[in-house]
Amino acid sequence: MLLTVSYRGADPADLGYLLHKHPDRVHDFDLAVGQAHVFYPELDEHSCTAALLLEVDPIGLVRSTRFRGDAATLGHYVNDRPYASGSMLAVALGSVFRTAMTGRSDARPELAASPLDLRIGLHAVPLRGGADLPRRLFEPLGWQLEESTGLLDERFPEWGPSPYASITLHGSLRLGEALRQLYVLLPVLDDAKHYWVADAEVDKLLRAGEGWLPQHPERELISRRYLVHQREYVAAATERLAELDQDTAAGSGAEPGVEGEVGTVEEAARPLNRLRADAVLAALEDVGARSVADVGCGPGALLSRLAVDPRYTRIIGTDVSPAALETAARRLDLAERSDAQRERITLHPSSVTYQDDRIAGLDAIVLMEVVEHIEPERLDAVARSVFGLAKPAAVVLTTPNAEYNSRYPALAAGAFRHPDHRFEWTRAELAAWAGAVADRYGYRVEFRAVGEPDPVLGPPTQLALFRREVAA
Repeated sequence: MLLTVSYRGADPADLGYLLHKHPDRVHDFDLAVGQAHVFYPELDEHSCTAALLLEVDPIGLVRSTRFRGDAATLGHYVNDRPYASGSMLAVALGSVFRTAMTGRSDARPELAASPLDLRIGLHAVPLRGGADLPRRLFEPLGWQLEESTGLLDERFPEWGPSPYASITLHGSLRLGEALRQLYVLLPVLDDAKHYWVADAEVDKLLRAGEGWLPQHPERELISRRYLVHQREYVAAATERLAELDQDTAAGSGAEPGVEGEVGTVEEAARPLNRLRADAVLAALEDVGARSVADVGCGPGALLSRLAVDPRYTRIIGTDVSPAALETAARRLDLAERSDAQRERITLHPSSVTYQDDRIAGLDAIVLMEVVEHIEPERLDAVARSVFGLAKPAAVVLTTPNAEYNSRYPALAAGAFRHPDHRFEWTRAELAAWAGAVADRYGYRVEFRAVGEPDPVLGPPTQLALFRREVAA
């Protein structure tokens, strides 16, 4: 199996920094399914190409019970597994380019966070689901697709067309996002996996699909195929993807134009949940935070982004839901981390309305889409526990802007964006509450826009950044 990634830019050799693989070497990896090799067949002043070649051991697969082997069945020997790009290539991709998939590059951080001119080559891709399936999967993500197919065997035209195709994708995307898309969509094209699927696959799907899968028009088909039609897992994934998609239900109807502090025309196509996390991370960087608690962390979306950034030396996640914390732990792979990493990242159950000394004295506490889930009469308790008792150097709070709700076509007048919301503030209401809290507990507060603002209604999400005043 062969996958190629080509990059055209001012310095094409930067692809090596982004993939964490030096272009002057051949990199070999022993995997459970065979051997993977990374090499660079092209590098000049115009373009750089990295190739991932996977050599599969088909006999070893058959004889291994780990991969559903059954040496007595001829069909396990005579199949396309060693040649067709599917779940084995996806697993190799995730193993070999794991750091690149997170979007992290210490040597080239700006490039890793920027859309790049990419060309990706896939060879012997199964077309199980119709010849139009690759276009249905890749074109909504911004890829231009070239497809080459032919006869199964030119010597025997009566056998008909080949069920495989060579596919070339061309587009401008962040490299990490492109690799995560391939990680999910390769087994979807094949509609098969070479290993047993467990509940952890739901977390893998949502982790790799963050930022693009909730809004994909074929997300239900992608979920079914990625989870090999396991009804329980598909239902869990569908529910969580639908919840993530609520933040962007009106995104396609928004008019591009006004540029805000966070929202720009370039960001109009990016999902709001991603923009919100970006805005929180920017605020944490502005205050120089190193120790951070994500209070009401849910399944760990923000924690996973904090964890890959070495500047954060202490990361705490709290939530009232044990199930959410279990999901966050799986998402962060805490069980597989070293003792030092587990000391750096801790999760524990807690409520934002009660005193929790374990989050006291930190550089920052994040309340991302939390306060609107609390009864209004308990907001004073929230302010006391966070600002009065925990006393972090900074607090980053995000919450929906109720004024913007009229931009959501599917949202009835007066309705909230989520059934669990107890209220949603206008900009003036947030300013009044935040100003009073800041005055009471010795903070100063500034407000930022998240998402592309409407000239009249403001942004879809509002952010309040509190900084503790230093006594003279």
